[in-house]
Amino acid sequence: MRSGRQLPFAAVFILWVGLIVFAIFTGLKLGYGGERFAAAIVIASVLLGCELFTAIPPVQARLKSCFDGSAFVIAPLVPLLAYLAYALNIHGARLLEVSAGVLYAVLPALLAASARGRSWGVWEDYAALFIIWLPVQFRWMYRLWPYPPQLTHTLTILFALTVAVAAFLMLRGLDGVGYAFEWRSGFLWAVALNFILAAVIIIPLGETIHFIHFGPTAHSLKSTPLMGLEILVFTAWPEEFLFRGLLQNLLSRSMKNRYAGWIFASVLFGFAHILHAPVPNWKYVLMATIAGLFYGRAWMKTGSLVPGAIIHALVDTIWFGFFPR
Repeated sequence: MRSGRQLPFAAVFILWVGLIVFAIFTGLKLGYGGERFAAAIVIASVLLGCELFTAIPPVQARLKSCFDGSAFVIAPLVPLLAYLAYALNIHGARLLEVSAGVLYAVLPALLAASARGRSWGVWEDYAALFIIWLPVQFRWMYRLWPYPPQLTHTLTILFALTVAVAAFLMLRGLDGVGYAFEWRSGFLWAVALNFILAAVIIIPLGETIHFIHFGPTAHSLKSTPLMGLEILVFTAWPEEFLFRGLLQNLLSRSMKNRYAGWIFASVLFGFAHILHAPVPNWKYVLMATIAGLFYGRAWMKTGSLVPGAIIHALVDTIWFGFFPR
């Protein structure tokens, strides 16, 4: 694969610190504090660090070399210990929630470990993937991260992503994922072309079926820049990792046809939005499927999650700012 310009460690570190500081000040402003809040922030910081720092290519390569051989069993300990630390501070002795969190962290890792050395796309890969995805999809995971309520969704996403990184990147060693903060030649064209094509289809169609309506407000426009960063880090990047880097990747290998994998993954991405109100939200399924085709096309053409994540973040941010519901 061609080398490109990698995001420096210092830039990722500044982003990590900035997001943590923002979360702390927001929590304090909302009246949170004390040991429970401090514990939640520390755990969120660890999980966010797993998302960001493992996307730095030299760091990821070093971690993979560390987890080579019998040391691979260490990889799932990061999400497992992070959840146990959170659970002991928040849940106490509530056995059901603690057990569910432990199983969620461990089962995908066990499945990935059992498939080591075999071809990609075996049943263990899909079982691990759906164990990670479905509890988030149906919001069962929210019970595991109840405090603070404003961070429930974020902690859930970060936990799921960390489990997936440990299982698929570190244990399974799945290649071709594109989980790297790297910019290469052709990325700008991939972003521009797929974003424009998506917008040309999605905006008129969304207006026609009354899914969106142009009507920016002072509040939505003012909040758009910060919302765009939040969407990129906590929605676009995790979802592109799941649906393109993992699901589309595996389906393309299993079907031995990258176009079939692309279409199938895009349809599943669309159906992942069916539970948004009003349920079942078929309009959202249609719009997300179309958007997913362009996100998946960007990944297929570049082999990186970066272009698709940027397009995804642009689509969602413009929706938030200019077509607020």
